[in-house]
Formats: sequence, C-alpha cells, structure tokens
Amino acid sequence: MDIRGKKILVTGADGFIGSHLTEQLIDEGCNVRAFVFYNSFNNWGWLDSFPKEKLNNIEIFSGDIRDPNGVKTALKDIDIVFHLAALIAIPFSYHSPDSYVDTNIKGTLNILQAAKDFKTEKILVTSTSEVYGTAKYVPIDEKHTFQGQSPYSATKIGADRLAESFYRSFNLPLSIVRPFNTFGPRQSARAVIPTIITQLLAGKEEIKLGALEPTRDLVFVKDTVNGFVEIAKSDKTIGEEINIATQQEVSVGDLAQKLINLINPKARVIQDDIRLRPSKSEVERLLGANKKIKELTNWQQNYTLDEGLTETIKWFSNKDNLRLYKENIYNV
Repeated sequence: MDIRGKKILVTGADGFIGSHLTEQLIDEGCNVRAFVFYNSFNNWGWLDSFPKEKLNNIEIFSGDIRDPNGVKTALKDIDIVFHLAALIAIPFSYHSPDSYVDTNIKGTLNILQAAKDFKTEKILVTSTSEVYGTAKYVPIDEKHTFQGQSPYSATKIGADRLAESFYRSFNLPLSIVRPFNTFGPRQSARAVIPTIITQLLAGKEEIKLGALEPTRDLVFVKDTVNGFVEIAKSDKTIGEEINIATQQEVSVGDLAQKLINLINPKARVIQDDIRLRPSKSEVERLLGANKKIKELTNWQQNYTLDEGLTETIKWFSNKDNLRLYKENIYNV
C-alpha cells in the first residue's frame, strides 16, 4: 500500500511513540489527524514541542478514546488508523485496573467498531511484548503463549483478542503490532532508561532501581515507528500479529552500568524495594523474534543499542527537556 497522501488517524499522538510516529508520517507525505487526550489546559502532549511549521501540517482532534461518539467522529474520512492510545504503566495498573479496562479494552473496541462502520482501509492495533509474560522459550515469536502477569498486560491481551475477533468475524483489515521495549527521546520516566538517565544527569551517585536481573529487548523509537510504517505499507500483514524486536537482550543491571559508564562512572546502583514488582508479576525475560516482520515487510533495525542510548542521552541532556522530569520521585 502506498501511504503517501492517505488520510491517517494516530491515536495517542500526544504520547512518546505516537508523537514520533506522527512526525514520520508527515515526512512520508501523509495527511495526519492526531487524536490527543482532551484536557482543560488544551495540552497536546509532546506535539506541543513541535515547531509551528510541523504543527501546521497536523490536524489536531481532542477527545477521549473511551468515548465511542468522539472516536467515531475522529475516524470519519480516515483511510488508515494507527491505534496507540493506551494506559501503559504497570505499577499504576496494580491499584487502578478499572481504568485500564476502560482505556485499553473498551477504547480499542471503540476504534474497531468505528473502523468497521466506516470500512476503513487498514487498522494497526498496538500491542506490547508484555502480553507474552516471562519467556517460555527464546526468541519469542508470535506463536508464543500469552500470560497476563499484570492488569496492564491482561488488558492488552484482551484488546488484541478483540482485534483478532473483528478480523475473523467481520474481515476488518487490521494488523496487531507488537513492539518490544521501545526507548528514546520523550519517553516517560515510568520506563527504566529515563529513570536511570534523569537520576544520573541530576548528579545523583546512588541510582535507585527495582529488580536488576530481568532482561529486555530494547528497540530505539525510530526503529519502532519505522516498523509501524512498514507494516502499514505491506499488503502481507493483514490479519497478522507482528513483533518489532531486535532479537537481542540486556539485563536491567547491565543496562544501568552501561549508562553509568557513559554519564557518571562514579555512580552506583542501589535497589529500592518500593520499585520491585510482585514476584509473580515481574517479567523475567523478554527476547523477541523479528523473523516475521523481516519476511512480511521491508523493516530492518537501523540503530544499535549504543547508538540509541547516545541519541537518548543527548536529548535528555538538553536542560529544557530534562526539567520536564521529576528524577527525585518514583514515577509510577
């Protein structure tokens, strides 16, 4: 599919991955409608950081993914939907699971229903590697079993299965896109890399983290959004669930030491018990297979872990960016 000139809706466009995806789609020559979360401050999230000449090329739609009426209005005249809007923080899902059901499951249902009614050309539903839980084998391919090890991951499993049902029941042309652990500029401090970097750049020599043994497959954000775009372009991806992964892993402890060496070698890691997940909830190992995305699309990894970390540190080192983060608290 040639996406140039297509009318595209990006839900969650105000967020980390969504804002980067919006930028790339503009560069691809698409007509982008950015669905941002309505608030009384008229805040458009990371889109507010865009230069005016870029913002002028984006149609902003303020709404709530939980509202079926607003979602249906947003999808009118749209060719392709990139559905990224979600609640993602795992610790917050422990005490507010209802909000995750409303946003992640019901919000996805609203998108699917509207796309079905409008006969949208293609829908990309964003999943997460967390749906797999701790790896039963590696690399984790798309046939791996699912395990809801947190309310967050359980709601994403539910959203994925709803999407599958709309493909099978109504022939809705969709793909389930499953990024592994994306990192880069603009990422929330709820994620491990911004947590480490912001503490180091604030001059702290005791870096507070939770479990250090779990491993993650870390994908630089530009590679992740390129995966979304390539999946959208390919006619082979309809009805498929597709990982975006590097097929490499690093432990949280080794990652922390790598960042310490790059920013402040005098620092050391200390374990903060409040940051530990319940033992049965912690995902111990994530290492994703990327064979399928390479077979079905033209995607390839363009950034190594070290290259991505260098870009990320550079962005956070800008004081105007760093001041937006609260390194002195545990960001749930």
